[in-house]
Amino acid sequence: MSSSPNTTALFIDGPNLHATSRSLGFDIDYKRLLKEFESRGTLLRAFYYSAVIEDQEFSSIRPLLDWLDYNGYTVVTKPTKEFVDSFGRRKVKGNMDVELAVHALELASELDEMVLFSGDGDFRSLVEAVQRRGVRVTVVSTMAAHPPMVADELRRQADVFTDLLDLRAEVGRDPPPRERGEVRGPPLRQAPKTAPRPEPDELIP
Repeated sequence: MSSSPNTTALFIDGPNLHATSRSLGFDIDYKRLLKEFESRGTLLRAFYYSAVIEDQEFSSIRPLLDWLDYNGYTVVTKPTKEFVDSFGRRKVKGNMDVELAVHALELASELDEMVLFSGDGDFRSLVEAVQRRGVRVTVVSTMAAHPPMVADELRRQADVFTDLLDLRAEVGRDPPPRERGEVRGPPLRQAPKTAPRPEPDELIP
C-alpha cells in the first residue's frame, strides 16, 4: 500500500444503503460515516443518490437530503416517474444508476479508491470499468442479512468487499425504539392496594 494519502470518493445508493442497514437492525449516522472515511485519507467527494417524489407536499426523506447537502455531501436527486405496468398496476420508478455511473467515471482519473455503498448487481460493469482505469473499488453491503443484500457478481468483481455489519460501531446508530417495535416509557406501576374500587356505573363506557 502506498505511503501517499489515499484519495477516495464515496458513492452512496441511498435507498439501497437504507434498506441494507435496516435489514441489520440499525440506522446510518451520516456524520460519523463521513468522519470515518475522512480519517482514512483524502476524501475527494461523498455523493448521495436518491430519487424523490416531487408532487408530495412533504417527503419523509427531504429533511435528510437537506441535512446531507449542508454537511459535506453532494446530494444528487431526480423526480420519480409513475407508470402502469402490463398488469395495470401503478408503479413508481426512481433509478439513479446512470447518474452514479457517470460521476464515477468522470472522477476515476483523480481517485485511488472508489467506495460504493450498494449491493445492486447492475453496478458490476461500472466497477469493472473503473478498475480498468486503475482505481481500487470497495463495495459496502452485507452478506449477513437473509437473503444477502449484495449481488454475488458485484461482490466478486470488487477489489474489497466490506460487510456493513463490520462498520456498525463506526457508522451506525440504533433506530428509535418505536421503529424497533419497542415503546419505552416509565415502568408500569401497580395500583395501590388502598385504591378505591370503581362503582359498577364507572365501568360502563
